[in-house]
Amino acid sequence: METLQTVMTPLLLTLRIALVTTFFVAVLGVCISYLLAKRDFAGKWLADAFVTLPMVLPPTVTGYLLVILLGKNGAIGSKLLLLGWNGILFTWQAAAIAAFVVSLPLMVKTATSAIGAVDRSVEEASSILGRSELETALFITLPLAKKGILAGCVLSFARAVGEFGATLMVAGNIPGKTSTMSLSIYNAYQTGNSELANLLVLVLVAISLITIAATNKLGER
Repeated sequence: METLQTVMTPLLLTLRIALVTTFFVAVLGVCISYLLAKRDFAGKWLADAFVTLPMVLPPTVTGYLLVILLGKNGAIGSKLLLLGWNGILFTWQAAAIAAFVVSLPLMVKTATSAIGAVDRSVEEASSILGRSELETALFITLPLAKKGILAGCVLSFARAVGEFGATLMVAGNIPGKTSTMSLSIYNAYQTGNSELANLLVLVLVAISLITIAATNKLGER
């Protein structure tokens, strides 16, 4: 019973963080992807590079930058203090922000390719028939690109589940509060509890296999 609780606590926390992250990544990622795929504007390459940056930066560097931004004297943390939020670091919300930052590039890259591959003649036909750009995007472009968008969501979910470095920097490794599956595995290994570490690894591998199967299924469709 105690072992079950030891596994379920970080598992539920990890799933909560991953689901919250995936929701916001999907909403913001689709908007960014549409702009990158369909619009030409000054500094487009810079915006693309900025979004992609967390994908190539070491997780500890990403985490350090987030600590600076989310700290009480940071650009975001100071604003949250004014709103009555007494510090966001070392909370599960901070872990969700870290997972969001590292997952967003996967969503944007995948969705941008899918949206950019939509036949422009179909969108032009919609425009000729009197549909606005928003209506065309919602009822033509995004439905035609849904396979890539869903694949991006699945990959982002998987990335959020496995996030470690940035989470450790901004949320710490507090059992029952911010200790996700990855952090719990690290903690079990450090304390020599190989039995718990093996069990947590098996659960995480199972989740990863399910995610890969879902991505492959979307690719087949």
